[in-house]
Amino acid sequence: MNDTEFHKLADEVLLSIEEGIDESGADIEYETTGNVLTLEFENRSQIVINRQEPLHEIWLASKSGGYHFKYNNGEWRCTRSGNELIALVKQECSLHAGEAVDW
Repeated sequence: MNDTEFHKLADEVLLSIEEGIDESGADIEYETTGNVLTLEFENRSQIVINRQEPLHEIWLASKSGGYHFKYNNGEWRCTRSGNELIALVKQECSLHAGEAVDW
């Protein structure tokens, strides 16, 4: 994968996270600054999702830990657990929000 392909795929998945949060109706604020998408919750906790361009990875940091995702076979998968990015974002959002968050 080259840098252009990485940016296209990363843009698509980050936009889908933003759209999913809007669709969920959950009280989650989000802001994108440069390569970083920050999700902020009512209790002031945060999830930070950012692009690691040199590695062609997306990193997610939350109170439960840090995760690295690589694009493979049409999905962003955690390099350690194999979990899919969107599924983990929903899980982490539910944890931070104290209620089920789904879209």
